[in-house]
Amino acid sequence: MNGWLAQAGRGWLIVLALLGGCTASTDTSDLERFVQQVRARKAAPIEPLPEFKPYETFLYQAFDRRSPFVPSTTDLAAIARHEAGNGVHPDPNRPREPLEEYALDSLRMVGTLEKEGRRWALIQTPEGTVHRVTVGNYLGRNNGRIVRITDLGVELKEIVPDGLGGWKERKTTLALTE
Repeated sequence: MNGWLAQAGRGWLIVLALLGGCTASTDTSDLERFVQQVRARKAAPIEPLPEFKPYETFLYQAFDRRSPFVPSTTDLAAIARHEAGNGVHPDPNRPREPLEEYALDSLRMVGTLEKEGRRWALIQTPEGTVHRVTVGNYLGRNNGRIVRITDLGVELKEIVPDGLGGWKERKTTLALTE
């Protein structure tokens, strides 16, 4: 037990010696000199507030025109056609074809083939795989059905949303790339 007390006593002596070396100096002349230098500096000018232009009122005088919050006659006609239904809609029960998982602009037509009077288009995917398609096959994400194949491209009829909750057909072409 005496060994432990001797070690503890030596530890306290080391702590007291270290604390004795940390005595604070009362000389603050360098600090006072710095404060005087900062106070002697000329104050920077404050920038003036920006001038604001007065608000100009606008007097609306187009009372003889159609209100922008009321549908136009063409909008009303489109809504009426939509409500009547044009019969165009995608077939949800149709089995999907492999090239329908690609956006049409990511596919490339790279050529055509003709066999036994039937024309085929060669379509390349972004991965480089070439698929053979013919009239009646589907391409792209908008239910694009091939209606015609020429030497210059593949003509499609897509079924796209009409913006009013219905569907409309639109013709598009996937051109041959050289």
